[in-house]
Order: sequence, then structure tokens, then C-alpha cells
Amino acid sequence: MRVKIVSLSGELPRYETEGAAGVDLKAFVDAPISLPPGERALAPTGVYIELPAGYEAQIRARSGLALKYGVGIVNGVGTIDSDYRGEIKIPLINWGAETVLIKSGDRIAQMVIAKHERIQWEEAENLTDSARGENGFGHTGI
Repeated sequence: MRVKIVSLSGELPRYETEGAAGVDLKAFVDAPISLPPGERALAPTGVYIELPAGYEAQIRARSGLALKYGVGIVNGVGTIDSDYRGEIKIPLINWGAETVLIKSGDRIAQMVIAKHERIQWEEAENLTDSARGENGFGHTGI
């Protein structure tokens, strides 16, 4: 799959291993972003993409950043729609105990490209029964 990209840093996001599902996105900032415990910041990447219709870019936290420093993404997983042409910015949050500095070139998120479908609702008066039924959160135990 080919995707048009503009990268202000001149560096393209890349897969770090052969089996990686996502490319790493790096911060592209003029000055480091100070991220104190409990605070949020919107970190620019300098990356702009043009996805084909029927695809989205999922923006996910980097597990190493989360484990080592407590830094994650505010909204869990973000979606970049195929018609968005603005800069990809990452809404970071520091759940850790110490201030973290985000510097230009730091890997701050990962991006996975995924195909999606548009649905057409089919209104119904009831749904087909299943073995699970209405059992929800925690119904299978710990």
C-alpha cells in the first residue's frame, strides 16, 4: 500500500522490526515539552499523511514509554480519518510520578494503518440470542 506523506523533519516514520504492526511517530518540537505528573500536552510530529478512502491510521501509545515513564495517550487510541490533511499531533498524558521532557526525535506514539468498513444500520425490534447474551464486564471471572 502506498501512502502520501509530508515529513517536516525529513525523516519518514518506520517499522522498527520486521514483524512490527505500526510505525513509530517522533516528536517534532522547537523546544522540549515539559510534562509534569498528571498533566497533558499536545505533541506535534511534523507528519502529514493522505490515506486512501476505506483506511484509518490508529494512533497508539508506546508500551516502553508507558512502562518506563508513565506516559500514555489521553484518548487511549486515536483515529486519523482518510480525509484529514492536518499535522498528526499526539495528546500525551503523564501518569507517572516525575516530570518527563519530550524532545524532538523522541518516539512518542505508534501508528497502525487499518482498513475499515462503513456500515448501514438495519433497524430491528430485537437481536438474535447468543450464548453470552447480556453478560458484560467481568462475567467470565478474574
